[in-house]
Amino acid sequence: MSRDNKVTMPTSGAGITRYFDDSRSKIQFKPEHIIILAAIILIVIILLHMYGNKLLGIA
Repeated sequence: MSRDNKVTMPTSGAGITRYFDDSRSKIQFKPEHIIILAAIILIVIILLHMYGNKLLGIA
């Protein structure tokens, strides 16, 4: 009797595409590299705000 009322569920992950398993990028960055790059860009932006007019000959 309990066998008749049993509901079968699909296995986990059935029909779900996992994109990170499909391919790996050849270029990988560590989190430290991203933070350093962001800091460098921030410094360049600050320097351009301070000295950009003189360097580029504007006004």
